[in-house]
Amino acid sequence: MQTGSSYQLVRLNNGICSVRSLADAETFHPVIGPVAEAEALYVNQLRLRERLKNHSGEFVIWDVGLGAAANALAVLRATRGIACNIRLVSFDHTIEPLEFALKHAADLGYFGGYENHLEEFIRAHRVTFQDGKQSVDWRFHLGDFPAFLNSQLVGRDSRRAADNLTGSAREDARPTGILPPPHAILFDAYSPAKNPAMWTLPLFTDLFQLLNPQRPCALPTYSRSTILRVTLLLAGFFVGVGYATGLKEETTIAANTLDLIAEPLNARWLERARRSHSAEPLREPVYSRKPLSLATKEELRRHSQFQAVK
Repeated sequence: MQTGSSYQLVRLNNGICSVRSLADAETFHPVIGPVAEAEALYVNQLRLRERLKNHSGEFVIWDVGLGAAANALAVLRATRGIACNIRLVSFDHTIEPLEFALKHAADLGYFGGYENHLEEFIRAHRVTFQDGKQSVDWRFHLGDFPAFLNSQLVGRDSRRAADNLTGSAREDARPTGILPPPHAILFDAYSPAKNPAMWTLPLFTDLFQLLNPQRPCALPTYSRSTILRVTLLLAGFFVGVGYATGLKEETTIAANTLDLIAEPLNARWLERARRSHSAEPLREPVYSRKPLSLATKEELRRHSQFQAVK
């Protein structure tokens, strides 16, 4: 066990090392370790190899919760043999976990070959490189993710308004810093009890609104809670049962198209949610556990997923 700043290197029961945040009292990838969890939850579940082999042009991935970069590196390593152009955008409120992890790269074991790229990434918050057949443009957005989403929505609306202008007025009015919508989202924020601001209905609603309906996008995450699944449904997503990982028999996957979900939630799940004592979405960044309100029950009943999936 080693410590440094606000983070600690810990050894899991299976002998694999991971990083623990002392301030948040949370261990990253706490059961099976960084590599195995990232591959199961994100690489395999998102069918990234298959999708990239059949994709032309830039493939955009949002990495929400950079942490110690295990998820992002698992994605890059798994697809390095495919001729593809990846734009990877990582978000976090701090880059300290990655700085700490890179100092302990040998113990963690998943940095092999990326150390120099990560040193540049930490310094400049951006790195571009060629890795085998793969071209990578990796950027880091430091700050509050809910505020970032709001700024993107405002910028998108401003850009649409500018598109109605002509000539120099149009160019002067077009905002900058608007990111292209993602094809995949790695969602790995701290737990709702520790970080409720990252699990609210307004956040996922904003996120869904930023997606391009013509660009299929899936979002897996480690939680299987009824609150989360209801939140995603009310935000506009289709939602399904996600892959097992570690001690969890299932996780959650959401998407803007049913085609990306192998096992959509069905009417039996909806009935269980209606009886649950912990299902009402967080509408503010304050953690709470409540049964569904009558209005939420009705909104869920009308969701197109439960009209199409029995």
